[in-house]
Amino acid sequence: MRALITGITGFAGSHLAEYLLAEHPEVEVFGTYRWRSRRENIEHFDERVKMIEADLRDYSSLHSLLDEVRPDYIFHLAAQSFVPSSWRAPAETLGTNITGQTNLFEAVRYLELDPVIQIACSSEEYGLVHPDETPIKETNPLRPLSPYAVSKVTQDFMGYQYFQSYGLKVIRTRAFNHTGPRRGDVFVTSNFAKQVASIEAGLQDPVIHVGNLEAIRDFTDVRDMVRAYWLGVRKGRPGEVYNIATGNGIHIHELLDKLLEMSTVEVEVKEDPERMRPSDVEILIGDSSKFRADTGWEPEIPFEKTLADVLQYWRDRLAAS
Repeated sequence: MRALITGITGFAGSHLAEYLLAEHPEVEVFGTYRWRSRRENIEHFDERVKMIEADLRDYSSLHSLLDEVRPDYIFHLAAQSFVPSSWRAPAETLGTNITGQTNLFEAVRYLELDPVIQIACSSEEYGLVHPDETPIKETNPLRPLSPYAVSKVTQDFMGYQYFQSYGLKVIRTRAFNHTGPRRGDVFVTSNFAKQVASIEAGLQDPVIHVGNLEAIRDFTDVRDMVRAYWLGVRKGRPGEVYNIATGNGIHIHELLDKLLEMSTVEVEVKEDPERMRPSDVEILIGDSSKFRADTGWEPEIPFEKTLADVLQYWRDRLAAS
């Protein structure tokens, strides 16, 4: 049994590979990388996976990759995934995410492969959500508020179209916010944790720089999220779309308070205009009852443990640097 993970060197991709190696040794794990990909997320297990250089934007590259691997499962996680970057580089975001998936699907078709394909869609697709629409079901209107969200809506609907048109076994997962160790420091939980750890280490003045603290998000531990991805390809129904979420929302200012409670530092909280978005999604709380019913998935890791692990990750990183 073979599994291919696009974006294996990234945050979720590295955790998914780690999960498969630990819990499903019967699965042979393959991963894609580009020549400039950073490898620190996978260096502790990269000898146990087969890495193949490929560029999603190059069809011939993906054709050669899939012809070599011929996977039973494809986890398509590679993307430009940082919302603020999509404002600065909308064309690159749309090109990477949409063209990359098109090339992947077309290579699968041309080679007449029959894998189950999980595509990593996003809760950002829901965009402008009214308070009476939470927790959000899969049937909620999509009102995307960023170029990134638009790219994910397109990937999502493309998955449905290729299932209906060509019979590709596509599982569409709309993951709500997920975090954990190895999360990039441009994302809110990791950014705050790194700032706290830097202040503890005397590397930063006791000032926490923040963006919008009033937004409400539904956070899942990445280790629960990648377990959901696996259950999705094993038990999900091709063509269907699934929310993956805990159903619990937290204000970003509460998240910061919890991190500060895990530390002894006293800080000033200062709003940074550079961290404010042209338009922001104010509330994202997901209803994942459909996914739970089809797969039996339940989140297992409490959010407090997730935050503690992220904070310790940054303490360790800074101490080693």
